[in-house]
Amino acid sequence: MSQKRKKHSASFKAKVALAALRGEQTIPEIASQFEVHPSQIHAWKKALLEGAADLFQDGRHRQGDDQDRLVPELYKQIGQLKVERDFLARKLDH
Repeated sequence: MSQKRKKHSASFKAKVALAALRGEQTIPEIASQFEVHPSQIHAWKKALLEGAADLFQDGRHRQGDDQDRLVPELYKQIGQLKVERDFLARKLDH
C-alpha cells in the first residue's frame, strides 16, 4: 500500500529544524515526536542553516530587487488591459 505524502507548513518545518538545532533531543527522538522521517529532519535543518543568513540581510535591498522585477511585468499587464478595453469599447459602439 502506498501512503500519501504529507505537506508540512513552513512554520512546522522551522519548528522541527530548530528542535534539531537545539540538540536537546536526538534526531530519532524528534522524528518520533513530530512523526517525520529522520532524513527529512536533516534536510530541513540543513536548509535552515543555509538560509539563516538571508534573514539578516537588509530588507530594503531585497524589496528593491523584487520591485525591479515586478514593475516591468505590471506595465506589460496594464498595456494589455488597455488594449483589451479599447477593443471592447470599439465593439460595443458598433
